Amino acid sequence: MTRLTVAQVKDLNNQGGMSFSNGSITANGTITVTNIVINGTVSGSSGYIIPSQSGQSGKYLYTNGSVISWEDATINLGIPNSISVYNGNSTWNKPSGVKRIWVMCTGGGGGGSGYGESGAAGAHTETFVDVTNINSISVTVGGGGGGTNYQARGGNGGTSSFGNYCSSGGGQGANRRQQHEGSLGGNPNQGSVRIYGGSSQGHRNPPGLGHGGGSYWGGAAPTAHRQQQWAQRHRNHAAYGAGGSSGKNSERGGDGRVGIVVVYEFI
Repeated sequence: MTRLTVAQVKDLNNQGGMSFSNGSITANGTITVTNIVINGTVSGSSGYIIPSQSGQSGKYLYTNGSVISWEDATINLGIPNSISVYNGNSTWNKPSGVKRIWVMCTGGGGGGSGYGESGAAGAHTETFVDVTNINSISVTVGGGGGGTNYQARGGNGGTSSFGNYCSSGGGQGANRRQQHEGSLGGNPNQGSVRIYGGSSQGHRNPPGLGHGGGSYWGGAAPTAHRQQQWAQRHRNHAAYGAGGSSGKNSERGGDGRVGIVVVYEFI
């Protein structure tokens, strides 16, 4: 067996080359490789080294800017990690790992009256928020306006908001502008997406029954030909933020439906 023992190899210009020491080879310049076959593992601290693929089926390569790793396919693919729903005032606290949220705010619906006039729906707004450096945000949910008898004014719905990122006004109660009239839907005050609440019906002759204004989430409570207080008895069957339906003749109109805040959380 022939052995050649050297400490360093350089080119004809005494530049570059390779150094040999304790079983290691160090390149002293740029290595250009046309083809390479590796019959072992590759290790080191280079950012170009891909982590082992063993046991990583269905995952994808992810980097946080300094480290490459394999991650589950559900991460950062548009699927929320969790959802928080609020029907009353509260505080949103960021779940672990969440970086972005999609927020929906709907104001409360206005109350209906007892002579055919109904309440209007709350507005609806949406926005995205980067919460990388935020831990908590206040949540306000607008209540529904109270229904009233005959042709009195129904109560206005309350405003729903999520911090200072989105805000949706409540719908007006029946007869708010003047007697025998319907009312205007809530104003979308703040948000990337802004939708007015559905307006409501006014008095008809002979006195009829009017459904409350529809919200982003759906329609109002039922009405009935007979004096059965359906608008009030079944007010909770309305969609969130819908206006209160009217009663017949002197019956009390239905309360508006409470608003809602929904937060989709992404990691």
